[in-house]
Amino acid sequence: MLLGQVIDKVWATKKSPALTGQAFLTVEVDGRTMVCADCVGAGEGETVLVATGGAARVAAGGQIPIDAAIIGIID
Repeated sequence: MLLGQVIDKVWATKKSPALTGQAFLTVEVDGRTMVCADCVGAGEGETVLVATGGAARVAAGGQIPIDAAIIGIID
């Protein structure tokens, strides 16, 4: 798991049907920017917990094509 900060929203005009209804956010983690599926309703500027790989797919609720997911908001 990684700790990062939400930078902004990602807008996609077309995406895989498996991703319908899924929101994506850009997150800065250790100086690099990642695109993450938002599983918890995070907002811009919040510090978040990010899961990657298979853990991200489980957190998002199934076999959807993602590699990073926001799984927690740090208070």
